Amino acid sequence: MSRTNFEELLEAGCHFGHLKRKWNPAMAPYIFMERNDIHIIDLHKTVVKIDEAAAALKQIAKSGRKILFVATKKQAKDVVADKASAVGMPYITERWAGGMLTNFPTIRKAVKKMTTIDKMATDGTFDNISKREKLQITRQREKLEKNLGSIADLTRLPSALFVVDVMKEHIAVLEAQRLGIPVFGIVDTNSNPNNIDFVIPANDDATKSVDVILSAMVAAIQEGLEERKVEKVDTEAAEAPVAKEPKSRISKRPRTQKEDEEALNANVAKKFIKEEE
Repeated sequence: MSRTNFEELLEAGCHFGHLKRKWNPAMAPYIFMERNDIHIIDLHKTVVKIDEAAAALKQIAKSGRKILFVATKKQAKDVVADKASAVGMPYITERWAGGMLTNFPTIRKAVKKMTTIDKMATDGTFDNISKREKLQITRQREKLEKNLGSIADLTRLPSALFVVDVMKEHIAVLEAQRLGIPVFGIVDTNSNPNNIDFVIPANDDATKSVDVILSAMVAAIQEGLEERKVEKVDTEAAEAPVAKEPKSRISKRPRTQKEDEEALNANVAKKFIKEEE
């Protein structure tokens, strides 16, 4: 069953492409028709592609890996920040710093610098420096927070990239390709879909269009996270040691005098028979 239906996409304006003269011929398979010199995207194919992408993202989330969302264009920034943070995924909505993936150790150092500054603010270091120095450090912290705050918890490279407008975020796409990280992308008629692993043909300029597609992605990720929790609980329950019931000690009843005599006679008889043989 589709997470997103045709009517939802139509209502959100996902079918509106760019002007015919701006199109990329590689998008021809996803174009339904041309109207008023504007290409119209085939939403039936968009629905199929959304389901394929959602299924793949669900599995990535279920395995406990991270998906990095990238959208620096004005129409998509707030939507991406809200949706990604809702499922605890990292995101970039300000500026893609070159080398954010290919030079990941340097990015991690910058994130650690933020942590160091936070520590300075609480351990009394700020009390021993001038106001000017304090202001410089604080401004540096704000700049780092703006650009890297949303990936502060990303301790290793993401397992996938979700990009809104693959043409605008081409540097991010190239870095992901170089590292073999799969790319999911909303691809408009002016973009090249050949470099994208999971193409979602749709309008990447309208906020409503981006919102409806991201809602489907986030719903799938949430499903994956919930299934992961359930499996974890089941595994822990299965591996928990079963408490063994203590063996009941049956106290032996002391033998009576008569029983002792019978046992003694039996032993004597056995000894006698053995000697006779």
